[in-house]
Amino acid sequence: MTLRQKILKLIYPLLMEWSKLASGKKIIYNEKYIAPLESIHALSIELNDGKIIPLKNYRGKKILLVNTASNCGYTAQYAELEKLSDHFKKELIVIGFPANDFKEQEKGNDQQVAAFCQDNFSISFLIAKKSKVIKTTGQNEVFNWLTHKKRNGWNDKMPSWNFSKYLVNEEGILTHYFDASVSPVGHMVVKAINQ
Repeated sequence: MTLRQKILKLIYPLLMEWSKLASGKKIIYNEKYIAPLESIHALSIELNDGKIIPLKNYRGKKILLVNTASNCGYTAQYAELEKLSDHFKKELIVIGFPANDFKEQEKGNDQQVAAFCQDNFSISFLIAKKSKVIKTTGQNEVFNWLTHKKRNGWNDKMPSWNFSKYLVNEEGILTHYFDASVSPVGHMVVKAINQ
């Protein structure tokens, strides 16, 4: 862990407290339970080791999809995501999507990201190949689905920052968007997983 990463890890609790005071919509949910126009289960992800996994493999489980970065104030959420993944291992699949879309906070290649996650947080949940998560040319196909209501049925909200979270239910319906400032082990995320 670099000095910068160590400092960011130390200030994470303060950042989360400050985030509680900040205004803005931190959670958006599918109030009308609108089904997607096309199934997320038709898509696949490429892991950071090159393995391709069809999301249909996770039909019947909830999926939490999170854009991640190694040099962000929220990087300590890796530990919370691991805790969440371990706690809900029978009901939930967590997938991290490393991206360098916000102020150059994920400069490493796939091998460096994997090493960072393993060495510092003992990550066992899935880590996808580094990609773009914001609406731009070359956007990751999964994030294209998550951020276009023509595909998912209701949501156009793209990640506001690193560690934004999207929850898809067992049937492949996008149910929630959680802002980066919402802790993965916070009450609202746990409640949504338990629904």
